[in-house]
Amino acid sequence: MNICIRPAKKYDIPIILGLLYELGRPKPKTDYDVEIFRKLVKKQISDPDKSILVAENDDLNVVGMLSLIFIPRLNYNSLELYVPELIVTEKYQKKGIGTKLIQACISLAKERQCHKIRLESGTFRKKAHHFYKNFGFESNAFSFTMNIN
Repeated sequence: MNICIRPAKKYDIPIILGLLYELGRPKPKTDYDVEIFRKLVKKQISDPDKSILVAENDDLNVVGMLSLIFIPRLNYNSLELYVPELIVTEKYQKKGIGTKLIQACISLAKERQCHKIRLESGTFRKKAHHFYKNFGFESNAFSFTMNIN
């Protein structure tokens, strides 16, 4: 199976939303919510400081995605690359697709001369932690969140 990693296009939005739901992101409750989510994805696709990469198989089906944000930091003169989402649909896991997405992410970080790549992974995602550590990612911080609503 050949996998092509490419920047997401507007026609990928429904598939991207489905992958996000598979990852455990909130599902829309109304048609209005669906439209808001679509606009958010569309905006990220067109923002030069953000990107979404998709993994496409031989049948031209999107089977994975990675979103990224280039962030300026106050104590560096280079960008940090933040990865909010990485998902490969369950049927296609363990086939090297996540590896190709991370490799593409690393290449982009090098192109933009980022000083590091940062990502978060839920504490219960032990397999994902092992996957990231195999690339040389280190667990070096706690993440704290506060839900406002």
